[in-house]
Amino acid sequence: MTDFDAYVPRHKCDIERAEAAVRLGYPEAEPILGRLIEWLQDYNWPVAHIIAPFLASIGRPVVPQIWLVLRSDDMQWKYWVISQVIRFLPNHVALEFRSELERLAYRPEPSERIEYVSEVAGETLNELGCSAPDA
Repeated sequence: MTDFDAYVPRHKCDIERAEAAVRLGYPEAEPILGRLIEWLQDYNWPVAHIIAPFLASIGRPVVPQIWLVLRSDDMQWKYWVISQVIRFLPNHVALEFRSELERLAYRPEPSERIEYVSEVAGETLNELGCSAPDA
C-alpha cells in the first residue's frame, strides 16, 4: 500500500516531494494527479516547475484534471495550466481542449481578458496550428 502523502508537496518549496511524485511516475501517481495539479495555481512556486512537465508528459490521463481547472474561476490557475501543461501535451491530446481554448481566446469573459488567459489561449491555439475563426 502506497502512502501517497509522501508524494504530494506540503509547501511551495517542497522540491523533495515533487521530485518523488515524478519518480513515482504514471500510472502509480494517478491517485494524486488532482492534488498535484493544485500546485500549478502559481508557477512562481518552485514545485510547479517540477510538476508541470510531469503532468504534461502523462498525456490523456491528465485531461479530467485539466478540465476541472478550466471550469474553475481561478484565472491565474487557468493561465498556468494552459501555458505550462496544455501547450506541452501531445497535439492530439491538447486538441481535446480546442473548443474551450477558442472560447477563451475569441469570446473571453472580462476577467479572462484582464488576467491574460485569453492571450495565452490564443497563443496555444496558434502553436497547435489552429486558425482563428472567420469573423
